[in-house]
Amino acid sequence: MNGSAENGILPQAKFPQNHEPNIELAGEEEVNDSPIEQVRLTVPPTDDPTQPALTFRTWVLGLISCALLAFVNQFFGYRQNQLQVTSVSAQILVLPVGRLMAAWLPSTPIRVPLTKWSFSLNPGPFTQKEHVLITIFASAGSGGVYAVHILTSLKAFYRREISTAAAFLLAVTTQMLGYGWAGMFRKYLVDSPYMWWPANLVQVSLFRAFHEKEKRPKGGHTRLQYFFLVFVSSFAYYLVPSYLFPSISALSFVCWIWKDSITAQQIGGGIHGLGLGSFGLDWSTVASFLNSPLATPGFAIVNTLVGFVLIIYVIYPAAYWSNLYDSKKFPIFSPHTFDNTGQIYNISRVLNPKTFDIDYTSYNSYSKLYLSVFFTFTYGLSFATLAATITHVALFHGRTIWQMWERTTAAASEKFSDVHSRLMKKNYETVPQWWFIAVLIPTMALSLYACEGFDKQLQLPWWGLLLACGIAFIFTLPVGIIKATTNQQVGLNVITELVIGYIYPGKPLANVAFKTYGYISMAQAISFLNDFKLGHYMKVPPKSMFIVQLAGTLVASSAYFGTAWMLLTNVDHICDISKLPEGSPWTCPGDDVFYNASIIWGVIGPLRMFTKEGIYPGMNWFFLVGFLAPFPVWLLCRYFPEHKWLTLINMPIVINGTGAMPPARAVNYWSWGAVGLFFNFYVYRKFKGWWARHNYILSAGLDAGVAFMGVVVFFALQARDINGPQWWGLESGDHCPLAACPTAPGVVVKGCPVF
Repeated sequence: MNGSAENGILPQAKFPQNHEPNIELAGEEEVNDSPIEQVRLTVPPTDDPTQPALTFRTWVLGLISCALLAFVNQFFGYRQNQLQVTSVSAQILVLPVGRLMAAWLPSTPIRVPLTKWSFSLNPGPFTQKEHVLITIFASAGSGGVYAVHILTSLKAFYRREISTAAAFLLAVTTQMLGYGWAGMFRKYLVDSPYMWWPANLVQVSLFRAFHEKEKRPKGGHTRLQYFFLVFVSSFAYYLVPSYLFPSISALSFVCWIWKDSITAQQIGGGIHGLGLGSFGLDWSTVASFLNSPLATPGFAIVNTLVGFVLIIYVIYPAAYWSNLYDSKKFPIFSPHTFDNTGQIYNISRVLNPKTFDIDYTSYNSYSKLYLSVFFTFTYGLSFATLAATITHVALFHGRTIWQMWERTTAAASEKFSDVHSRLMKKNYETVPQWWFIAVLIPTMALSLYACEGFDKQLQLPWWGLLLACGIAFIFTLPVGIIKATTNQQVGLNVITELVIGYIYPGKPLANVAFKTYGYISMAQAISFLNDFKLGHYMKVPPKSMFIVQLAGTLVASSAYFGTAWMLLTNVDHICDISKLPEGSPWTCPGDDVFYNASIIWGVIGPLRMFTKEGIYPGMNWFFLVGFLAPFPVWLLCRYFPEHKWLTLINMPIVINGTGAMPPARAVNYWSWGAVGLFFNFYVYRKFKGWWARHNYILSAGLDAGVAFMGVVVFFALQARDINGPQWWGLESGDHCPLAACPTAPGVVVKGCPVF
């Protein structure tokens, strides 16, 4: 659930290298090993089919990891500084636990009553295949449930109720539909040796490192010992920013110097301003929205920061201080929606309370919808990012993708396979196609029931669901090919909300439900296929992979839903910043963005926003800007091939430099960038041995420490209304109240001077 809910491109996987992966094919004489050089160098062409995989230990540790990560990630998803605890933390933690279970549990077989089946609590040493399956379980728990944004928008922002059964079905079915698309395309996207899914090579490397015998270096620590040192330190320290001194998460010195200057606070405010000079001494500030900078490649960090600086310190100020779109009526940085007087848009004035759709008479007598200059360009840049990604992939990887696709189709027709496919086919049964169909048909039926039943609370008609599924199905193969060969994944959220916004305007729930079914079912299919390929490389039985993914998805979606429902019904005024007590972290920044997007695309609709009927038709030019942006870089790379650094310029990443904003803020970017540049350039070059051994472990330890302390503080103190000591540092903001003020004459906002 990290990052902007309106981001147009999904985060790239994290590579340890400081360059884009090379995807040149090997010669034909080597194709029976693997046609991809990186795969040959990383994945061993061997298998031990006697290793147990789906064992008692797998089920216990996998289910616990899945449920725990789902709970922690949803728990932090509502907090001011979100934190996504990835499956890497579970991948590290379950290793010693699995080995302890192998050492202590009895090995006597246990017979299942009334059957011939039996199993052992301890089938022998803890194996690599068990470890892979547990990590797949955990990844289901760390991936998020997008539909929870819908529930939060309804209950916390629109203040409307929804049937618990309808809400649960929405959460589960949106996660499960992707199985159908995955089953249809696995022949091309998993079995083909040319679809190599580069992100999985990092995981393969980690598994090999964990299961190779490790000798403690003289005067040093094993990887596991180092992890626990970092974990304990992070756990202890996070008591300070989470409870005793929340203000340390965003330090904006410019505001402290010029306490009465709106302009200074707009420039220096790290949360509501441009954040010049702001930073945070809190790992959740560093990693909460942009993922861990320790696991992000250096070239991606540089591209992101270049885009961030150009957008935040050139484009936004120029647009704001030239009063483009009456921007001075509104805060310089805000994800909210406004009316023509500069006040927060009163959505209750245009929504029919009975039918929960727009009342056009009331809308015409009230006001058009206005956005801050920041939020306006957020959508323009998301349009540009989508177009730039397509162009970039076509120019830089199009030939290779086409070659791979030709060889993939030829291999499928000739029953050809590389060494990994041969080993899998020889040692394990494939998953029957009817398994996927058996999941798809009832999930589709339940989806239709969720939309058409329960008094049509979701507003989405049956044809809307089928259209969303059709979009997801059509895009799964091309997006999967791009992801499997270039590690870039285009999101369908902007396209889906644009389509339904034009076809079925004025229905906020229908818009977000359509977006979720269309966007997330495709994203889930890509995620399933990615995991299948990891199991393919690690020689895990395909049926075991399917069972684990299915169980993990059901457990994760249930845990995310249960956690969200518990917090929404038990935390007073959750997400309502105006009513929360001082120091409360329950500000829901990601859900706030999603809610405002539902107003823009659902209630008002793109016709009244991005055409001549609205304020922002100029944003449509960003599609063209994004489409053309990669061409200059491509031409420079062709005419100056000796300058290898030119190939590191990635225009989709540059344009998407502020893609996590909102809910991320400038302070998050500066803190993330500083840590990322230090570790991925200075440490990587000066202390490469340490970096290779400890970098990912450090990231996982910091994540885990913050997560555990955050949960402990909530249940031990905050849930009992025991807040931190009342003092200046208890405020969860950055003490820049004037940064959120408008500067246009005559606009009256509480707490702000009137010009």
